[in-house]
Amino acid sequence: MNHVSIGWDIGGAHVKVAVVENHEIIAVYQEPCPLWQGLDKLEYAVKTLLEKIPNLNTKHALTMTGELVDLFANRHDGVKQIIQTMTQLLADFDVQIFCGKSGLLPASKINETYFEAIASANWLASASFAAKQFEHCLFVDIGSTTTDILWCENGEVLALGFSDYERLISHELIYTGIVRTAVMSVVQTVLDNEKYVGVMAEHFATMADVYRLTGELSENHDQTPTADGAEKTIEASARRLSRMLGDDFKIEELDRWKRVASDIRQQHKQRIQKSCALHLTRSETKSTLIGAGIGRFLVQEIALLLECEYVDFSALFQKKHHGLIFNSADCAPAVAVAFLI
Repeated sequence: MNHVSIGWDIGGAHVKVAVVENHEIIAVYQEPCPLWQGLDKLEYAVKTLLEKIPNLNTKHALTMTGELVDLFANRHDGVKQIIQTMTQLLADFDVQIFCGKSGLLPASKINETYFEAIASANWLASASFAAKQFEHCLFVDIGSTTTDILWCENGEVLALGFSDYERLISHELIYTGIVRTAVMSVVQTVLDNEKYVGVMAEHFATMADVYRLTGELSENHDQTPTADGAEKTIEASARRLSRMLGDDFKIEELDRWKRVASDIRQQHKQRIQKSCALHLTRSETKSTLIGAGIGRFLVQEIALLLECEYVDFSALFQKKHHGLIFNSADCAPAVAVAFLI
C-alpha cells in the first residue's frame, strides 16, 4: 500500500508544496502568493497547486511564515486565519500543523496556546531533518527573502532563539535573500569604475536584478514582480541598478553594471558568511555546512571559504528525484514536514 504525504510551506510571498510517496519525493512546486494583498491570493495559489498534485486520500502537513504579513492585526491573528483558510481548502483531507518542538498536531486540536510555536517555525522543520543526518552541522537556508542559520549537534537543532525577534538577535535569522530583498538594504556603497559610490535609499532595484546580472537566478525561481513593474531582462535589471547610483543605463556599458552587480553579490555573501562564522565558533572541530534554498550556491562558496565540507540538502534523500522543476532543497520546509507525517 502506497504511503503518500503532502507538505505545505505558506510564506508571505510564495506557497510551496512537496509530495512524498513511500519516502520518495515525487513532486515539488512553488507558486507566487502576495499574501499581504489578501487571503484570496492564498486561496488562488493553493487551488493552483492542488490542480498539479495527485488527488489522493492522504495526509497534509502545514508550516508557515506568512503570518507576519501586514494583512493581519498581529502574528497570532495571522496563524489563526492561515490555518482556517487552509483547513477549508483541504476540508476533504487529514490536515496536521507543525507546532515547533511539539511536532505535528491535528488541525482540529490547535488552539491559541499553540500559535506562538506555529508562527514562523518552518526553519525548525527543515533544520531538524538535516540535524538527524550529522553529528554536528550548520544548516543554512538562503531563500528569496530570508536566510536561516542553525547550529545542529547530536541530532538536535540547538537554536538560540525561536521567534523571529529572538532569531534576529541571535543572528540565526538574517533578513536577506536573493530575489525580493531591496538592494538598498544590502549595501550602502559599491565599487564602480574604481570609485566607491553611495547607494540611494530608494526601492529602485532588488537582489533579483543583481543575480540576473550575475547569471545565477533561475527563471523558475524568479516569480516576484520587479521594483518598477518592468521586464526581467538583463538590460532592464542593469537599468534598475543604474538608478541606485543616480546614473542612466547605456547598452554599451552593460559590462560595467555586471561588475557593480558582482560587487553587491560579494558584499551580500560576506554578510551571510560573517554570521555563519559566528555560529561555527560553537564547535572546536570543522563542521559540515548543509545548503538549502534557492540561494544555496552561496552556501557552497561560504563553506569553501570557511574550510568546511558542503552537503546539499537534496543529497540527504536516498532515492533520487529527476525531472522536477523545483529541487527538494529549493523548498526544504515543505519537504521536511511531508516526511514528518
